[in-house]
Amino acid sequence: MKKCDLEYILVEKKQINKFKTSYEPLLNYDTVTVEHSDLVLFRLHWENVDMNLMLNDRQDKNEKKNRKDCMNSEKNKEEKEHMDVRLKHCLAYVLHTSGTTGTPKIVRVPHACILPNVQHFRILFGITQEDVLFLASPLTFDPSIVEIFVALSSGASLLIVPTSVKVLPSKLAAVLFSHHKVTVLQATPTLLRRFGSQLIKSTVLSASTSLRVLALGGEAFPSLTILSSWREEGNKTQIFNIYGITEVSSWATFYRIPEEVLNSTVKCELPVPLGCPLFETVVEVRDTNGFTIQEGSGQVFLGGKNRVCFLDDEMTVPLGTMRATGDFVTIKGGEIFFLGRKDSQIKRHGKRLNIELVQQVSEQLQQVETCAVTWYNQEKLILFIVPKDNLVKDYIFKELQKHLPNHAIPDELVLIDTLPFTSHGKIDISELNKIYLDYLNSKPENKLHGKKELWKKLQYLWKSILSPTEDSLKVPNESLFSNIGGDSLKSVRLLYEIERLVGTSVPGLLEVILSSSLLEIYNHILQTVFMDENQTLTKSNATKRKLSDINQEEAIGEPSHQKSVLPLNGDNEINACIALSRGSQIFPLNVARFLGHHSSACSSELIAQTNTLNFKSLNPSVLTGQSKDLCCVEKVSEEEKPVTGAKKMEFRVRWRSDTGKCVDASPLVIVGVDQSSATVYIGSHSHRMKAIDLYSGKMKWEQLLGDRIESSACVSKCGNFITVGCYNGLVYVLQSNSGEIYWVFTTEDAVKSSPTLDPTTGLLFIGSHDQHVYALDIYKKKCVWKLKCEGTVFSSPCLSLIPHHLYCATLGGVLLAVKPTTGNVVWKHSCGKPLFSSPRCFQQFLCIGSVDGNLLCFTHLGEQIWQFSAGGPIFSSPCISASEQEVYFGSHDCFIYCCDMSGHLQWKLETTSRVYATPFAFHHPNHSSETFLAAASTDGKLWILESQSGQLQGVYELPGEVFSSPVVWESMLIIGCRNNYIYCLDLLYNNKK
Repeated sequence: MKKCDLEYILVEKKQINKFKTSYEPLLNYDTVTVEHSDLVLFRLHWENVDMNLMLNDRQDKNEKKNRKDCMNSEKNKEEKEHMDVRLKHCLAYVLHTSGTTGTPKIVRVPHACILPNVQHFRILFGITQEDVLFLASPLTFDPSIVEIFVALSSGASLLIVPTSVKVLPSKLAAVLFSHHKVTVLQATPTLLRRFGSQLIKSTVLSASTSLRVLALGGEAFPSLTILSSWREEGNKTQIFNIYGITEVSSWATFYRIPEEVLNSTVKCELPVPLGCPLFETVVEVRDTNGFTIQEGSGQVFLGGKNRVCFLDDEMTVPLGTMRATGDFVTIKGGEIFFLGRKDSQIKRHGKRLNIELVQQVSEQLQQVETCAVTWYNQEKLILFIVPKDNLVKDYIFKELQKHLPNHAIPDELVLIDTLPFTSHGKIDISELNKIYLDYLNSKPENKLHGKKELWKKLQYLWKSILSPTEDSLKVPNESLFSNIGGDSLKSVRLLYEIERLVGTSVPGLLEVILSSSLLEIYNHILQTVFMDENQTLTKSNATKRKLSDINQEEAIGEPSHQKSVLPLNGDNEINACIALSRGSQIFPLNVARFLGHHSSACSSELIAQTNTLNFKSLNPSVLTGQSKDLCCVEKVSEEEKPVTGAKKMEFRVRWRSDTGKCVDASPLVIVGVDQSSATVYIGSHSHRMKAIDLYSGKMKWEQLLGDRIESSACVSKCGNFITVGCYNGLVYVLQSNSGEIYWVFTTEDAVKSSPTLDPTTGLLFIGSHDQHVYALDIYKKKCVWKLKCEGTVFSSPCLSLIPHHLYCATLGGVLLAVKPTTGNVVWKHSCGKPLFSSPRCFQQFLCIGSVDGNLLCFTHLGEQIWQFSAGGPIFSSPCISASEQEVYFGSHDCFIYCCDMSGHLQWKLETTSRVYATPFAFHHPNHSSETFLAAASTDGKLWILESQSGQLQGVYELPGEVFSSPVVWESMLIIGCRNNYIYCLDLLYNNKK
């Protein structure tokens, strides 16, 4: 304050005592009356305080000298090699990242780290006292520090505009360039795009603009063609591409766009380089093995001797630390070109796609003012367009098909008035997702007025999707989808457009599209949408007719192998067994009776104990997989292969079984405690439900159901039945030893939820896409209760015995606790985002994952006690360790996570693809002192980890995508694969590694 010759200080009234306590020994002052009721103005007098300051200064110097003398040489060396956040005057500021491009972090920035940015931009932009800089960034976004101090340290003016003005592009443009003549603007491309191309050209980048420097950063740089179209002829604004990350304090590189490129009339598709490092900044590009490269593609790492920040709880950081950015680039001829963020690289229809490419191509179309692209729920590519006048959607799709590969064509095009953006000036993805949900909810249910109109519009859709450049209006009836350029992506789009047209889902339509003619597709739609002449058409009638009036033999077929029928009353014959399902769920069924305990001892304590039971009495040869008969095991293809770098665990394919189509369901494994049998039950997209001997791979029976099976099976209380849901809305109860159908229950929509058993009552609970959860008594063949939930029930219900609650989750984002005996709601919690993950409960809490990337933890009373944020949506269900001290789960961010029961991260392991599947915790019989975790990523890799440390023990790659969750029994891992096979792998523990 003395050096600044400060004369006045405004102090809030509530801070006056603190101010006086801190500065009264040093300052002479008096107060000046001000009108503002919450502030007091202090006038300072410096003539009598010099001695106080000198004494204080001397005291500070003595303290510093004493501290310095006390340090030994080891500590001095440490100080030279590390930056320590605890040192006085180390930090300049602290902020919290938004999480837009990764996991949110606390970043503490030293003076030495941010100062080079300020110094270099002053020189780079040639800042003088005549300049006016616009404070475009909020104070929570670190570029604001550069904007503020570049202006203040140069004597330039800093323009601060209210938020109410910032959100109105035309008003903001007038304030910046007409009233205040801004000369330097540092902004995100999104903030610039919000002005619109016409306003940019006429004002921001006009020939007469006041803007001398435009620096764009924080997002992918616009294409040079678009940039040139934004500039009015004669514009002289210098345009820079600036790049950096908050974790290394704001900006790291710059590149000035050459004048000849900006002024060229030739369409330029060249990418824009990241350019040169700023002062004291080091830029490295590393390949997947972590080696620095000079040519080719890799990830950017940023740092420098003093370009070091403290992340989260870090107290010391080695000087010269390099931080991974999550940004991928390619190096050509010494220039670095941005490819995209890790989270913008998606795999769609088996091919890699950078969604920013879709935005860049779309933005160049004549009718598009500006646009944004999202990968909605990791399933659908949505293009949002702010249109110019008279935009026609079909024209947009036709143009995109000319310039983009098939796997990059969006699933849906949504017109919006303006792009939503965050406070940091970036595209607000969450807001775009809300806009899309509103768009879906606003669609009319039915647009048809007869069969002729259906045929006409079906022809139009067929032509627009498959042959948009053809002028002929006539489409032959016998046209086959696959013969005229149809592929899986186009089939999904055609399916979506047809179902939107008719206002309802059409079961089995996708397969008909892929295999049948246009006329056959039309007739298939008629069967669902238009009923016979004497019947009234409604959606509900059509559904009920389809699901309940079908001849049962036609709907379910005949089992390929049948045995004698068991008594149908589950209480008359009881099988003692252990049931294992995804997420380390291990249920003893009548084990207590078998072991000589009381027959009623099927309690939560017994279930908990079973998680760690080793069943020493069972035959060891059976448990370790030494089967007597392996003659039926198929020869394993060379496609199934271990991945190099495995440590302690090796894999051997014990058997595999062909189902005919993709296997997305997870296995149910039933192990008889009397050593008589062990059976795997699993269904597939081929409509087949199979029972396979665990040890030999021999098929015991196969039953053909009415539609695709994604639901995992559940065993009954008596062990004589298994229950599974189906895409046709039916819930099938099959005899476990023969596959014969005992009962079929009808819901009103597809069933992807897996059933859950209440071992105390024998009731089974299952959810449906009809937004209901059902309680079924399979012995009496009746529905005991059904509950209307607030949204589609995709995930599986979860039962807690103490307290006796059933937990259900919906795609509407609601988590419910329900009384299992009555269906009455005990409590509900709105999570705000769709819940694909299934809840998992343990003694004190329950956990569930959300698509916003949060793992949520609740008490059994419904109180949320913590949440843990991953870097992507969580479809994986939590897996609870046997000790109930850890919870494991996977995320779309390609990581497997382990948290403790307070929500603190214990470890995480990066995989090579998204993780949909639920992990499985287990003990290996040959090394029971360690606990392991089995997990699967969607690219087909199986990962075995040490569960306490997360250390990788082995990796194996299957020849297809994997959405099924693994189940492990002793040394055998069972899982389904999208190459149509079910696999059983022996896990071989290698003590030598």
